[in-house]
Amino acid sequence: MLYQIFETQRSIMEPFSDLAQAAAKLFSNPLNPMSQTPLAQRTSAGYALMHRLGKDYEKPEFGIKTVKVNQTDVAIHERIEIDKPFCELRRFKRFSDDPATLTQLKAQPAVLIVAPLSGHYATLLRDTVKTMLQDHKVYITDWKNARLVPLEEGEFHLDDYINYVQEFIRHLQSIYGNCHIVSVCQPTVPVMAAVSLMASRGEKTPLTMTMMGGPIDARKSPTSVNNLATNKSFEWFENNVIYRVPANFPGAGRRVYPGFLQYTGFVAMNPDRHAKSHYDYFKDLIKGDDASTEAHRKFYDEYNAVLDMDADYYLETIATVFQDFKLVNGTWDVKGVDGKVERVRPQDIQGTALMTVEGELDDISGSGQTRAAQDMCTGVAAQDRLHLEVPGAGHYGIFSGSRWRKVVYPQVVEFIKSHVAPATAKSAPIKAKAAAKPVAVKPETIATKAVTKPAVKPAAKAAVKAPAKAAAKAATKTTAKPVAKASAPAVKTTWVAPKKKA
Repeated sequence: MLYQIFETQRSIMEPFSDLAQAAAKLFSNPLNPMSQTPLAQRTSAGYALMHRLGKDYEKPEFGIKTVKVNQTDVAIHERIEIDKPFCELRRFKRFSDDPATLTQLKAQPAVLIVAPLSGHYATLLRDTVKTMLQDHKVYITDWKNARLVPLEEGEFHLDDYINYVQEFIRHLQSIYGNCHIVSVCQPTVPVMAAVSLMASRGEKTPLTMTMMGGPIDARKSPTSVNNLATNKSFEWFENNVIYRVPANFPGAGRRVYPGFLQYTGFVAMNPDRHAKSHYDYFKDLIKGDDASTEAHRKFYDEYNAVLDMDADYYLETIATVFQDFKLVNGTWDVKGVDGKVERVRPQDIQGTALMTVEGELDDISGSGQTRAAQDMCTGVAAQDRLHLEVPGAGHYGIFSGSRWRKVVYPQVVEFIKSHVAPATAKSAPIKAKAAAKPVAVKPETIATKAVTKPAVKPAAKAAVKAPAKAAAKAATKTTAKPVAKASAPAVKTTWVAPKKKA
C-alpha cells in the first residue's frame, strides 16, 4: 500500500515541479521585465530548488564519449553484450584511427567491473569506468530496475546474482582467454562466491580479483548499515520494507525493496549534510555561480536516481551477509543454474591474485571488512596478495574522485599489469614487468597517512635492490629514512600511500 501512496504523491507533485521549473526560468530570463526586480534572483533560485526537490530522477547515462590513451583521444561506443532478465553486461568499445594506439588498445587486458546492486544504478561507477578505459578493455554489470522486469521473468535470488557473474566471466574468457575482475562494495561477497565456486570445480578463474570497500566480514568495525541489519530480525525486514510494484509499471505485482525507501535511508544517514548542500545550491544560484550549481546538479542527478531490488535477492543478502555471516563461517551453499547445490570455499582459489582496498573513513564498509578476504583466500600465494588502505578516503573516495584517480587506480593498474596472461605479457609495457618483480619476491608493508605518489615503485626498488638483511635494517630506521623504503615480514600485505615530508 505504501508504494501506491508514494506513486500517487509523486504523480500529484510532478506538474507542480514542472511549473516550478518554468517559473525559475521566467524570473531568470533577461528578456522578462520581472527579472530586473530586486527579488527576482531569489525567487528564481527558490523555484529552481523546489523543482529539484520535487522532480522524478530517471536512470542517468554513462555519457562517456571519449577517453585519452597516451594523450590520444579514443572514441567510446557503449553496447550490450549479454542481456539477462535482471542485468545487462555492458561493454565500452574503444575506437581509434591511429595504428599505434589501436595496437596498444588490442594488447590491453580485459576487466569485468561488477557494479553494486544496492540502490543506485551502475552509473555511480562512471568515474571508475572512465579511468580504467585508459588501460583496459572494460565491461560492467548494469543492473536493471526490478519494477521494470515483468513477473513472467521469474524471481531473482542471490544465487542468480552469483550465476550471472560466473556467466559473464566465462563470456570474457571465451573472447580473451582470461580476464580480471573488479568488485565495488556490495558485489565483493557474491564475486568471492562466484570465483570460489569456479575454483572448486577446477574451472579457469580470473587472473586477478580486486575487491573495494565491501562487507566480506561485516562483523569487523560495524557501521550504521551493519547495525541496522543485525538489530532487526529477518521478519522485520520482510514485513516493513518489502512491497509490491504498482500497476503502472511493467513489473506490476513483483515483490521489491522500493528505491524510494532506500533513498530515504541514504538521506537519513547524513540529513544535515544534505540540507546544507541544498541551501548552498540556493545561495550559489543567487550568486550566479554556474560551476558550483552544475556540480550540485550532477551529483544529485546520480544520487537521487535509485532502483527497486527484487525482494528475494535483498532479503537473502541481509540474511547471508549481515546476519548469518555464511561466507566467513564457511556455511554458504549456492544453487547453480543446473540445480546443483555447492559449498562456497574461498580457500580453493589458487590461480587468482587478490587485491583488497579500504578507505580509512569508510562509514559503509568499516575497516577490516574487505581486508578479511586476505585471510580467507589461503590458497593464494603471499606474493599474489595486496592490500591498500587509503588515508582520508571515505566509501566513495576509493572508486570515484581524485583519491581514486591519484592513489587507488595507479596501484590497481600496476597490480593487474603484473598478473597478465602469458599471451598478453609480451605486449605489456616494460615497466609492468619490472613492477611484477617485487610482488613475486616479497610483499611490502608501508604505513602512511598522506597522499602523494603511489607506493608501488619505491617498494619495487627496495624489494629488488636490498637483500633480506638490508631490508630488515631499513625497517628499523624508518624515522630517519623515507617511509617508502621500509619493509616488513612477508606475512603482512598492507600497502598505503607514502607520507608527505614535514
